[in-house]
Amino acid sequence: MVRSVIGGVALCASLLASVPCLALADPVGGAPVCRASDGYAADFGGRRTFRWTPRGLAAAKADRDSPALAPAYKALIARADQALAGPVYSVVDKSRVPPSGDKHDYISMGPYWWPDPARPNGEPYVRRDGEVNPERDTNAFDASRMERMSAAVEALSLAYYFTDDPRYATKAAALLRVWFLDPTTRMNPSMTYAQGVPGRTPGRAEGVLDTYRLLRVVESIGVLAPSKVLTVADQKGLERWFADYVQWMRTAPTALEERAAKNNHGIWYDAQLATFALFARQPDLAKAVIAGAGPGRIDPQIQPDGKLPEELARTKALHYSYFALEPLVGLAELGPCVGVDLWRYKGPKGQGIRVAFDYLSPFVGDEAAFPYKDLKPQEATREALPLYDAAAWAYGDAGFAAKADQIAKTEPAAISRLTAPAYRK
Repeated sequence: MVRSVIGGVALCASLLASVPCLALADPVGGAPVCRASDGYAADFGGRRTFRWTPRGLAAAKADRDSPALAPAYKALIARADQALAGPVYSVVDKSRVPPSGDKHDYISMGPYWWPDPARPNGEPYVRRDGEVNPERDTNAFDASRMERMSAAVEALSLAYYFTDDPRYATKAAALLRVWFLDPTTRMNPSMTYAQGVPGRTPGRAEGVLDTYRLLRVVESIGVLAPSKVLTVADQKGLERWFADYVQWMRTAPTALEERAAKNNHGIWYDAQLATFALFARQPDLAKAVIAGAGPGRIDPQIQPDGKLPEELARTKALHYSYFALEPLVGLAELGPCVGVDLWRYKGPKGQGIRVAFDYLSPFVGDEAAFPYKDLKPQEATREALPLYDAAAWAYGDAGFAAKADQIAKTEPAAISRLTAPAYRK
């Protein structure tokens, strides 16, 4: 969460005037500091994290057996033990060959596309918004495989942090090497064939969203540092993979189309680019992306009353409102690393992250009152737990903390409570 002390050397000279700026804190007597591409490493035993803070994780580790955190800790260890005994994952394991002929290329199918019953072979597929086609999760595609890999790496790295058991770190490193580094199994750093639609297109701009699963991988790599399971060559190789993916994101036609998206896809593009750029040691790029998110994303996508109109037209309007807010929270949490205070950004009409939370928070526990369509509104609220925890810390807001605690009662085993602890004054 954002808890850094204001002071030290300012980084804000070149930022847009409408974006409030932070300065790097003096670590002497102050809070841990995120130092651009070095993250929190200097104040976190060499762990180069960016959003998982030293204070947050340390507090959770010290309190892991408390009634509030014990269910989440138990769930984490269960997940980690399952991953420890489970397989490694590679994009070359899929049954389908991508259009390129290279199984190292990632492929996935758009989630809301279904066979057309009016056509003999079902193609071209037709869209049913909000209804996920289970075909997407078959062995023909890579989306579920990437999800399992990233979830396993996250669970294993956190289990290593909380238990100091090197077995967890060793397995996490094996997963990382297979997915990103081994020439025989690695994924090519591109998403050209992501979220394709049978009979329509082999890949779409929306497919860039699939790599949001790798955001937690970046944090996990940082947590593993003290274990030394990743060699210097491994670390450089991982940074090179993400640097290559950043280059693809900045140049590929489908990626540039995704950058231009006016809904949650555009915000997720920014959150990914900023995170991966920091990890790939490109802090100037990350800084520019985060600084530009105010006028470029918040102004056009959040109304002065806090509504996100592009998301309200969907069949899962509450879910997508939170889903658009999630990458903005991610960008705001990265802000202190590069001297940008996105939490307190206000557009010319009062647009901002705070007003979006103010609009949505009354519907926590009263989802039926949400005035727009949502197929599974309670599910949307459950997913928002770490967002309210983050907002409570950022604004020192006991009201948001109460909303988070209310959600947590229905999700006592939510692992996010270990990486984003509950706000307490």
